[in-house]
Amino acid sequence: MSTIHELRNALRARRTEMGLSQARVATLSGLSRQTVNQIETGAAPNLGLNKAERLASVLGLTLRVDAGGPRRVMRARMAPLVRAAATASVSYKDRIAPRTLKRILVTGEVPDKYIPHVSSLLDDAPVSLLSAVAGQLHEEADLSREIVWKNYRRLGRQVKSRRPIWE
Repeated sequence: MSTIHELRNALRARRTEMGLSQARVATLSGLSRQTVNQIETGAAPNLGLNKAERLASVLGLTLRVDAGGPRRVMRARMAPLVRAAATASVSYKDRIAPRTLKRILVTGEVPDKYIPHVSSLLDDAPVSLLSAVAGQLHEEADLSREIVWKNYRRLGRQVKSRRPIWE
């Protein structure tokens, strides 16, 4: 499969998973809806790296160049939910536990005590981390990724997030 084909499939799948229209993604990325549509359908006459990177970034995806050399062994990473809880707690004395954050993200309901934490998470966490959390919740809580993104938007409205993606 060609790289451009993989990219357009990933962009379309993530946009759909997040519940975003092509028009919304276009607004968030600074591109036209027609350009987003052309990229997703393979009809874009010229897809530059800048456009591809802007779209990928909005959707929490990354572009990577593989030089074909030996792969580095990756260090063990914290689970996405643990990283998200740490991100949500960075500015607060009282931390939010990963299991509490999980319950909030699964139900879409945030107790008043954790509104600042959820607000920080939704305003400041990279979309790629939120996507990884959606994947973890999909696996662990048998919850579709689409429901997780719907809960993110619901929580974003509840905590009055200033991030345009939750509008």
